[in-house]
This record gives sequence, C-alpha cells and structure tokens, in this order.
Amino acid sequence: MSKQPQQPLAGLRVIECASFVAGPSGCMTLAQLGADVIRVDPIGGAPDFKRWPVSQRSADSLFWTGLNKGKRSVTLDLRRPEGRELLLALATGPGPESGILVDNQVGRSWLAYERLAERRADVIQVRIGGSADGRPAVDYTVNPEVGVPEITGPAGVSGPVNHVLPAWDLLTGMTATTALLASLRHRELTGEGAYLEVALGDVALAGLANMGWYAEADELAADRPKVGNYLYGSYGVDFQSADGHRVMVVALTSRQWHALLKITGTSEVFAALERALGVNLAAEGDRYRQREAITAILRPWFEVRSIDEVSTALSDGHALWSRYRSMSEVVEGFRRAQTPSVLADVEQPGIGRVVSARSAIRIDAHYGATAVAPSLGQHTDEVLEQFLGLSPSELGKLHDDKVIGEAV
Repeated sequence: MSKQPQQPLAGLRVIECASFVAGPSGCMTLAQLGADVIRVDPIGGAPDFKRWPVSQRSADSLFWTGLNKGKRSVTLDLRRPEGRELLLALATGPGPESGILVDNQVGRSWLAYERLAERRADVIQVRIGGSADGRPAVDYTVNPEVGVPEITGPAGVSGPVNHVLPAWDLLTGMTATTALLASLRHRELTGEGAYLEVALGDVALAGLANMGWYAEADELAADRPKVGNYLYGSYGVDFQSADGHRVMVVALTSRQWHALLKITGTSEVFAALERALGVNLAAEGDRYRQREAITAILRPWFEVRSIDEVSTALSDGHALWSRYRSMSEVVEGFRRAQTPSVLADVEQPGIGRVVSARSAIRIDAHYGATAVAPSLGQHTDEVLEQFLGLSPSELGKLHDDKVIGEAV
C-alpha cells in the first residue's frame, strides 16, 4: 500500500460561497491539502450546478462534481435574513483555524467585510471578482480585453481567435488561495484579519505584463504577428509523421537545438545555412527569425518516418517534444499506465465511475488521496449542528420554513 502524505491544512475550516471556476478551483486545492471546505449554495444550486459538461448517464454536471471534490455542501435560502444569518455565523465562527470566507458575491452588502468584522475582528475574507472596478466579467470576456485573441491563430488570418481553456479563472483561483494562506500567516503573527480582493482582469493583466508582453507591444507600438503553431521568440512547431500523426518539437535551448540536429542528421545543412545567412541558430532569436527555413529542412525527416520511429528517435536523442493526443487518447493512456498518476478513477455518487484528479502537489513524492464531490446540500444539517449547535428541532423548523435545503 502506498504511503499517504500528511495533510498540511488539516483542521483549517474555510467557508466557500462562490461559483463557476475561480473560487471553487482554489478552494478545492485547499480541500485536497486537508482543509475542511464547506461550500454554501442557494437552495437548488448556484448557476454552475448544471453546467456542461454533463454526464450522459445521469445528466449531473461533471463540471460541478469535478470542482467540488472533497468539500462539504450546505444549502441555504440566501434571499432571506435567516439564511444570510446562518452564512454569517458560519463565516465568523470561533477558533484559530476558522473565520475564513472565500466568495464571489460582489455587490452583496449583507456579506460586506464590515458586517463580518463586527462579529469577528480577525476574520479573513477573500473576494473574487471580474474587474477591479466592480464590473462583471468572466474568463471569456477578460481574455478579449487583455489582447490575447489578437495574437492567437494562424499567420495571415485576420480577426481574433479565442481559446477554450479558462486559464485566467484557474490562475485566479490559485492567486486567491495564495492570498488566503498569506493572510492566515499574518493573522497568526499579528492577530489581525484581512479583506482581500482578486479580480480576474487584474490577474490576466499582471500575468501578461510579467511576461513582458505589454512592454513589447509598447515598444513596437503594435501587436506581435500571429504565427500559428510556431513558438514565439524561439523555435518550436508541429510536424506530421508518415502515418498521419503529429508531434510538437521545441528547441528552447542551444542544447535542445543541437540534439534535434543530431537526431535528424541535419547538422551540416544548418551549418551551411548559418554561413549563407550570417546567423547563429544556437541563439533563440535567430532560430525564431529563420523558423520557416528551419521547418522546411526538418519536415522531410518526419514525413518519411512512422510515429513509432519518430517517437523513439526523439526520446532516445533527448529532444524536447510531445505527441498530439485527443482527450479520449489521454484517458486511454491513463487507464493503461502502470505508474502513479494525478488522474484517478473514482465512483462519483449518482454518476458512477468518472475520471477525476488528485492534487497536483506531490508531498514526499506521493500524490494525495482521491475524493468525490458531495451531493448538493448533503451536509447542511451536519454542519449547522456541528458548528452552530442547532438542535434537531431547530433544524426541523428551518427545513419546514425552507430556510435550509434538502440534499439533492
């Protein structure tokens, strides 16, 4: 039996009142590290409760169950004062490892930090929003605003090209968890609480600025050109094998570049090209500028070899490369693999076997345990009794009055 790693956040209690990707993904990371994350939703579920993809077997949301693994679920009627009171009480509960709220309830004055701090002076609240000025935004509206679609897509194609991955949402979730843990450390040292805000738009702007992309645009007074599958600023592009498979080959470093030349037997050809053009292809910039000429020389090597031959040669020659795979191929490969993986099959109640994931953080070289998502409202009575001391009769009245929800 493999050793299960220690849970570094065991005992920490986090109240989550957030939907979609950023807040739930960040809080799921905390749960995978041992925190007791209690997700609070409206009765019947938040807008993400049935979000696609959905299971073809049960119509349950694979999105929702995927992002809420290992949490406890409470449902309250947050339109009513009684429901709001219960959430405020949970968020400001006593104890050194409580009093922590993550939410995306922008504009909800009843959940303002001042209201929380009246009940617990050292409360920590991390609020996730769309734009820093309070405007609503999601990943798919932030990305166009920061300029990425204008430099994405095939060369010579006008118009923006969107991506399908909500990258800014996922990064915002990780930024929010960093903010939370930093504030928890500050509270341990000073006894002070904190109110922190993280906007998707700010995460996107900061990320692009930190990579120098805006500085480049400022110097050029224009956007960089679209280059399709070429790696900007270095050398990397996709090639097709004789049997129709595709690989991505990257040469970021001089060592990787020379390994690629040795594998393909093109060292002398490229030496001649360097002399003819007066360039140094060991330098990233020159490789990028000469990318089309380089590709024209390398392409024939791939076109006459099967994917197995290409794969063996690139791996044995220590090239930096990968094979293009569909998502179904990724799942098939995971099921065939004999080595530990971050992916895992779990039996999700109500759905059956689903491909899930452990935390990507390996502790002492081990992945953590698997977990499943709760049913909506599954832990409402349990949590209200455990942390607010409500009696069975009090819980029964709240159910009768439809202030708290039943498990769905």
